[in-house]
Amino acid sequence: MNSFLLSLVVPVFNEEKVLPEFFDRTASALSAFDYEVIFVDDGSRDDSWPVLERMMKKSSRVRAVRLSRNFGHQAAITAGLEHAAGDAVVVMDADLQDPPEVIPAMVARWQEGYDVVYGTRAERRGESWFKKVTAGIFYRFLRRASPVDLPREAGDFRLMSRAVVNSINSLPERIRYMRGLTSWVGFRQVGLPYTRDPRFAGETKYPLGKMLRFAWDGITSFTRLPLQLAIYLGLMATGLSLLYAFHSLYVCFVTKTAVKGWTSLIIAIVFLGGVQLLMIGIIGEYIGRIYEEVKHRPLYLVRQRLGFPPSEGIKKEKP
Repeated sequence: MNSFLLSLVVPVFNEEKVLPEFFDRTASALSAFDYEVIFVDDGSRDDSWPVLERMMKKSSRVRAVRLSRNFGHQAAITAGLEHAAGDAVVVMDADLQDPPEVIPAMVARWQEGYDVVYGTRAERRGESWFKKVTAGIFYRFLRRASPVDLPREAGDFRLMSRAVVNSINSLPERIRYMRGLTSWVGFRQVGLPYTRDPRFAGETKYPLGKMLRFAWDGITSFTRLPLQLAIYLGLMATGLSLLYAFHSLYVCFVTKTAVKGWTSLIIAIVFLGGVQLLMIGIIGEYIGRIYEEVKHRPLYLVRQRLGFPPSEGIKKEKP
């Protein structure tokens, strides 16, 4: 048995069919370690919580945090990190797309001196070509647009040292893109390729709408490029306007041809109006995020905690 404690943080939302198999495979993969599994029930509407209660009675390694409602995947991860007591913390979903059998290899890299070991998806089994293509485009764009070095093909499946977890827990922002925050804090990081499996059971919790929202959170959290588009579009509109002005002067003074102007006027109004509305919308998104941050509401509320030692509080130590 190793002398360190390993914590697993597992956000759960309507995963009653997966949880028993997940814990069995995790227990088998981590039999050589001293570990705890912290399940964060993010307002599940099925029997996920009763399943977790039964699992906790069977194993002293199971901890369970029940949020008061669905606060979202990133908030659930944050709750788990703040409850984790381990010297190293692994974040992974319960759907078994990320195999627990990869965790010992992550621990080995951590013991070599790396603070973050993030899984990189060498192969995505069971995913549509549309999701693979759009995910590739998104990560390429975000890497180019953001000053933070965000690894490609890396999700939330990763191991973090206690120093990294404490650093992330100290960050006050509410709209959290955990993949970006993990890269932002720095420390020594390395990727570990693995094959991502199809979902074991149930349905995906990230349909197209949520994926688009998640992507937008990542873009607006780690780059100002959408705001800078206003400058580029403004310059383009100004350039087109100047070209049209020269054309109008030429028609007026050289050709002496009467120009009715209605069509060109409508085109100009529609173009400039569209640019203005687009920019107002983007600026509004950033202002809305400022509004969310300044309210200082808690990121999540806990309804129930089970399996934690009585003396164990939420881990929010500063790095």
